[in-house]
Amino acid sequence: MTKAVLAITGGTGFVGRTLIRLARSQGHLVRALTRSPQAEQDGVEWISGALDRPESLHMLVKGSDAVIHVAGVVNAPDRAGFEVGNVAGTLAMIQATREAGVRRFVHVSSLAAREPELSIYGWSKAKAETLVQASGLDWSIIRPPAIFGPEDREMLDLFRMARLGYLVLPPEGRISVIEVSDLARLLLAVLSTQDAQAQIFEADDGLAGGWSHGSFGKAIGFAVGKDVKTFSASARLMEWAAKLDGFFRGSGAKLTADRVRYFCHPDWVINSDKRPPASLWLPEVDTLSGLQSTARAYVEAGWLKR
Repeated sequence: MTKAVLAITGGTGFVGRTLIRLARSQGHLVRALTRSPQAEQDGVEWISGALDRPESLHMLVKGSDAVIHVAGVVNAPDRAGFEVGNVAGTLAMIQATREAGVRRFVHVSSLAAREPELSIYGWSKAKAETLVQASGLDWSIIRPPAIFGPEDREMLDLFRMARLGYLVLPPEGRISVIEVSDLARLLLAVLSTQDAQAQIFEADDGLAGGWSHGSFGKAIGFAVGKDVKTFSASARLMEWAAKLDGFFRGSGAKLTADRVRYFCHPDWVINSDKRPPASLWLPEVDTLSGLQSTARAYVEAGWLKR
C-alpha cells in the first residue's frame, strides 16, 4: 500500500511511536489519536481524543485508507479496566471504521489471547479478536509475543536487575520474542496483500522453538555486559512478589496477580503454522543485537545505569 493515509491508535505508546516513524519513512501519511498535545511531525496529523470519545474516532478514521489498532491495556487493577481498554475500545474502533466506510483493519492482539482462561488480560484480548473477526471488515490480526526495544518500559526492570548481576525469572518455560521495529514492519506489510486478510499471524525473531526463560535472561545479561546468574521463582514466590510490587508501586506495579498467572504458563512460543509467509515478512533484527541496542537506549535515556 503506497502513500496511504493510515489511522493509528496507540501512536503515543512504545509500539505506536515506532510504527509511525516507519510508516512515514515508507511515504505513508498518518493520523494518530492522542490524549495530550504532541510535538508536530511532518506527515502526521494528531487527533485529540480517546477510544471512549466516538466523535474523535470519527475524525481519526474519516478519509483514511486503513486502520491499525495498536492501543490496548496491558495492565489494569481489575476486569473492568481490561474490558474498557481492550474490548470496548476495540468495538468503538470497529464501529468508527465501518461508519467511515473504511474496509482495511489491522488489529494488534497478543499471544495471551490463545489462553483466555489464564489471565484477565488474555480473556480481554481474545474477546477483542472475536469482535474483529465478526466485524465484516477486511481484517488481519497480529499476535506478537514479548516485545522489546528502545523506549519499552515493560522489560526495563529485567535490564535493571541484570545490571546487578542476577535475574529472578518465572518457573521454567519457553517464550518467543520480537523486536519492535520488526513488529512495526509486519503491521505495515499486511496492508498491501489480500492474502493477509482474514488471517491471524503470530510472529517472532525467527528462533525455532523460542527461548527458555534462562537463555533469554542470559541474553539480557549479555546486552548489559554481565554474566548474570538466573533463578527460577516458584508461582507462590511470584505471587508474594506481586503483592510487594503492588504495595510499593501501587497502580504503577509491573508485576500483578494477573500477570503472575500469565508469566507462569510454560509455553509462550508462537505457533509456527501461523507465521506470516516469508514472501510477506521476515524478521530483520537479531535478538542479541537488538537487546544491546535497547540497553544502550535505556542508558542514554537515563533509565539504566552504565
